[in-house]
Amino acid sequence: MSALPGSPEATATVGLDSSPVQPAAADLPPLTEQTRLEAREIIARYPVARSALLPMLHLVQSYQGYVSPEGVALCAEELGLTMAEVGAVATFYTMYKRRPTGRHIVSVCTNTLCSVLGGQRIMDALSADLGVHHDETTADGSITLEHAECLAACDYAPVVTVDYEFYDQQDVESARELVAALRRGEKPLPTRGAPLTDFRGISRQLAGFNQYDDRAAAIDAPGALGPTLAGLRLAGERGESAPEMPRSSSSSSSDAAAAEAAGVESAKRGAPEPAGRSLADQNDGTDTPAGQPGTSGQGPGKA
Repeated sequence: MSALPGSPEATATVGLDSSPVQPAAADLPPLTEQTRLEAREIIARYPVARSALLPMLHLVQSYQGYVSPEGVALCAEELGLTMAEVGAVATFYTMYKRRPTGRHIVSVCTNTLCSVLGGQRIMDALSADLGVHHDETTADGSITLEHAECLAACDYAPVVTVDYEFYDQQDVESARELVAALRRGEKPLPTRGAPLTDFRGISRQLAGFNQYDDRAAAIDAPGALGPTLAGLRLAGERGESAPEMPRSSSSSSSDAAAAEAAGVESAKRGAPEPAGRSLADQNDGTDTPAGQPGTSGQGPGKA
């Protein structure tokens, strides 16, 4: 692979964003006391404060359009973490952006099935029309274009998402029409899912703050499950069914089942696990004791 670490190509391929945080623009909206109060509201949802970091990063994006240095600092202060710890999380997940984004994020799946059915042609056409490449924003600030390795909707390929809402079975022309509507300020209804807002709006939704008021938050287009259920329908028409799983009568299977049952019962009684089993969540001795600040354990919680 010729892509260098930190390049758009490497980011798109491996799913890790190693690019630096872009300094805040002069006109970037500040994070206010209201932002801090909402961050504390998020923290209060979790028994362990640092578990709130992911939605807090979405909250920062809902205000500023990306995870700014100011946003990293706010999360670190409220959670008792270092800025390095917060930055490590923010650079791991591609949904957290490291530079200002457009009003909408348009993601084109270019993974195997979508690509075979035209996903790469869609990406190339939009890139040419908009004058941007992966993870770049148009000059008017309306669209940030990115290609996605997988959008988990192979039965609807080729798939495009706008602010993580699905637009299924696209082709070059329909994708062009979709993006043109977005640039005009329109919000075409997704094929399924929630009504379209914008990138900051969906970031607020992901932070746990409802964006839809009394409106229906879900859209189900007519026949939306057709591709997903096609195999089941054909099997019914042909009278086909999956063969039954073979049942083993070996003693090893019986022993395994007995051990599993014993583990469930001992857990219910609070008894030690049977020999040969171990708890996945055992403390390995690296956690900081409760109430003690540190880099591995949770520092004093702030509410």
